[in-house]
Amino acid sequence: MNTYIDHTLLTADTTLKQIHNLCEEAIAYKFATVCINSSYVESAAEILKDSDVKVCTVVGFPLGASSTKAKVEEAQQAIADGASEIDMVIHQGKLKAKDYDYIKADISAVKNAIGSHTLKVILEICNLNDEEIAKASKIADTAGADFVKTSTGFGSHGATLEAIRIMKANISNHVQIKASGGIRDAKTAQQYIELGVTRIGASAGIAIVEGTSPDSTY
Repeated sequence: MNTYIDHTLLTADTTLKQIHNLCEEAIAYKFATVCINSSYVESAAEILKDSDVKVCTVVGFPLGASSTKAKVEEAQQAIADGASEIDMVIHQGKLKAKDYDYIKADISAVKNAIGSHTLKVILEICNLNDEEIAKASKIADTAGADFVKTSTGFGSHGATLEAIRIMKANISNHVQIKASGGIRDAKTAQQYIELGVTRIGASAGIAIVEGTSPDSTY
């Protein structure tokens, strides 16, 4: 299960020392990535350079309402600093207004900017109804996303099994799913994996793989 996990630390008060500890934990537990804010990407990339752990960072986070140009520049800088994966938040207001062309263009612009690097598109499902989750998943697919992702971890709730089912039904086979937010134990993580999730975003990654009680809530 460890290779499914993006070991996550995205709080506003995160320190460089905490990032260093996060990276060392990710190396020790062989997690897929560390998922961190972009100001720490360069430092994390240096710490992880001799390991198989990749650096994932967030773009337009957590609201998704920044301009496409800002998202593109943020993503490009993150890749230049050593990130391998980008988790971008969609513009939920544009989705609710049914401005689907904007949503597609926003995602496509970031994907084009990062090329072969992995793009995960965060839907923030707590703010969407089932129809909007389905539509956003379809758009992300056609716009070139590599993953659709449930949540930022900063909304009113995180991943749900029903949302995963809807997402899976509305993407093609080449798009993967990342579940995040509120996944804090191995039993819950396994439920998502059995539904077809291939990545799990969690700050409780160690607790998940060790079967212990987590301290965090992401």
